[in-house]
Amino acid sequence: MRSLSPRTAAVAGLTGALCAAGSLVAGTGSALGAPPARAAVACEVGYTTNDWGTGFTAAVTITNRGPAMDGWTLTYSYAGNQHLANGWNGRWTQSGRTVTVANESWNAALATGASVEAGAQFTYSGTNAAPTGFALNGTACDGGGEPTGPPTTPPPGGPAPKLKVSGNTFVDDGGNAVRLRGVNRSGGEFACVQGNGIWDGPMDASSVAAMKGWNVNAVRVPLNSDCWLGLDDVDPAYRGTAYQNAVGNYVALLEENGITPILELHWSHGSWTGYDSHCQTAAAECQKPMPDARYAPEFWKQLATAYKGDTAVVFDLFNEPYPNNLQVMDYAQSWKCWRDGGAACTGLTYEAAGMQDLLDAVRSTGARNVVMAAGSSYSNDLGQWLAQKPSDPTGNLAAAWHSYNFNYCKDASCWDQQLAPVAAQVPLVAGEIGENTCGHSYVDTLMAWLDSHGASYLGWTWNTWDCSSGPSLISSYDGTPTAYGAGLRDHLRSAP
Repeated sequence: MRSLSPRTAAVAGLTGALCAAGSLVAGTGSALGAPPARAAVACEVGYTTNDWGTGFTAAVTITNRGPAMDGWTLTYSYAGNQHLANGWNGRWTQSGRTVTVANESWNAALATGASVEAGAQFTYSGTNAAPTGFALNGTACDGGGEPTGPPTTPPPGGPAPKLKVSGNTFVDDGGNAVRLRGVNRSGGEFACVQGNGIWDGPMDASSVAAMKGWNVNAVRVPLNSDCWLGLDDVDPAYRGTAYQNAVGNYVALLEENGITPILELHWSHGSWTGYDSHCQTAAAECQKPMPDARYAPEFWKQLATAYKGDTAVVFDLFNEPYPNNLQVMDYAQSWKCWRDGGAACTGLTYEAAGMQDLLDAVRSTGARNVVMAAGSSYSNDLGQWLAQKPSDPTGNLAAAWHSYNFNYCKDASCWDQQLAPVAAQVPLVAGEIGENTCGHSYVDTLMAWLDSHGASYLGWTWNTWDCSSGPSLISSYDGTPTAYGAGLRDHLRSAP
């Protein structure tokens, strides 16, 4: 996506009305009063975990087998030293070994036979035995073993899978197919160069736990070349080693939660003030038509050197090339520019690096990480991707594509023509999907198509903006979705 921070001008075309408030509210840990007296009810509770040795995510499914109720409180007890870190879909608290989760206003009503799901993250040491003593509104429940309905299934803890390309599929070390389905986490591309820190919002364990509650298994992290390289146009507090360490810490956090980090060059250097320009400076303060030859290859050499020993990290070469939109070269020439940069980019006012240049920079370090190369026309065009794709000696190359409801390639006829042939030969990753309607009808249709072709996809974006600034999946970093985000959340949760 182009510049979509709340501190920058709104992108043309993203002028939808404000999103409605979302429907998920995570627990705040605040003390809860005693629940009002209610008639005894029959109930069932399903309990599942994803455990990584020092912590776990718990999912509870409560099914009402008695009369309809308006308000519920579930209690249960652990036998060990499990300690509540955070929760979602309810108000979670802990007193000693007893855990309590009470309804939010939006999920208080529970009809006969209806179920509600809530989740939380805990830390522990020693043995993580299953809890006992489940009670709903003070009445003992059956269950506590297998869930009574499909539970929320966050990706497992433990290290993220090491990836490589096999045909048109990502596979792990065991040869198992892996599809990347998750979100973008914007901020690292703009906050540093705007003097507002390194990130936009929290990048901590709680925020990652909220992502896991959506069944996210991949997070794309946009970056800024000036900040990574430590150029003088960036505040010293937010550049160079400080910036690189912050990226490294977030990568480690994602990986230890079983989530694939996708590191991507989003804002780069180069002076373009012609048609479809987004800023008047050469500094990395906006989206540029192409990566620059002066700094972008060095950015990738450094980044690849840092992560070449960790093939769980995926590289995305450049956010949204758009040489075809500049009105200085024809369509065929724009694809040559895309691949080769330099003299092939006729009419561009700075020396560009092509996708081959950036891939060569990565491979020159010995890195064998999976690399994604995004198409042209703001990554929405893959028409010449197979014909012009850069040469990769490792074979670990994937195609990246971006799709919003206001792009030109936005229906199944275009997808069948442009995307299907690519997806048949190499892994296809829809690195950004979204819509400016504050609904999710477009992404619902798109995700179904991508699922049918075995492709990966990531929603834009896990940031608390409103629809006047760009498609935002959440209204709170506890995972509360916008109306648009609810569509992606529900789809990810239903994924196998």
